[in-house]
Amino acid sequence: MKHTLAIRDLTLKHRQRTLVDRADLTLKAGEVHALVGASGSGKSLTCLGILDLLPPGVHSSGASLLLDGQRVEAASLRGREVALVLQNPRSAFNPVRSLRQHALETLQARSIQGAEAERLIHATLLEVGLFDGQRVLDSFAFQLSGGMLQRMMIALALLADSRFLLADEPTSDLDVVAQARFLDLLERLVAQRHLGVLLITHDMGVVARCADQVTVMAHGRIVEQADVHTLFHAPQSQEARTLLAAHHSLTMENCPA
Repeated sequence: MKHTLAIRDLTLKHRQRTLVDRADLTLKAGEVHALVGASGSGKSLTCLGILDLLPPGVHSSGASLLLDGQRVEAASLRGREVALVLQNPRSAFNPVRSLRQHALETLQARSIQGAEAERLIHATLLEVGLFDGQRVLDSFAFQLSGGMLQRMMIALALLADSRFLLADEPTSDLDVVAQARFLDLLERLVAQRHLGVLLITHDMGVVARCADQVTVMAHGRIVEQADVHTLFHAPQSQEARTLLAAHHSLTMENCPA
């Protein structure tokens, strides 16, 4: 059970309505686990539920969060063992604080300050492909592109020395070039840093490229879990078959010339 993050029996409700019903997920270091499903299937809520960052009115009941097999509280993991990358990265930054202030605050939690902090920040920005580090650090979130802010969010996760990354539709607001660069970065960090990633997406092309394991959700329930090769070649659930049919249609796969 080394280097795993698991959620067991996650149930989320709003008043009497069940939004996510007894979901089980296990992330492993060095792997990308894709969570897929149609809009409204419960993917993003499941992601937020893992870290107990739920919208007002939504509550969790009975879930267990396990880090390397040991039960833990979500609050002890947020921004430490587990980092979150949001679909709209601009909303994750304090608009009146520079990105340098965000980075320094992250390192202060690890008791790293002064010259060592500056050295580590610049090295990490280079690692995530932010080569104009001085300008980036002096900027505020509104002054940078969405792709740059996505990379900065990953840089903050690396500065926090997080082992797991939860990425909620991280490429949906990026253009095609920025998407490709982001996925290149993600794959490299999984391999080099041995990150464990939960990648929430409806893009089966992204799944085919990046994922090792896939979980399929429909109407708040997990309906299928399989390795990526099995899912693409022998899907068992109707939801998976529908997603794959849409993917093949959009990419013109299996179509006559």
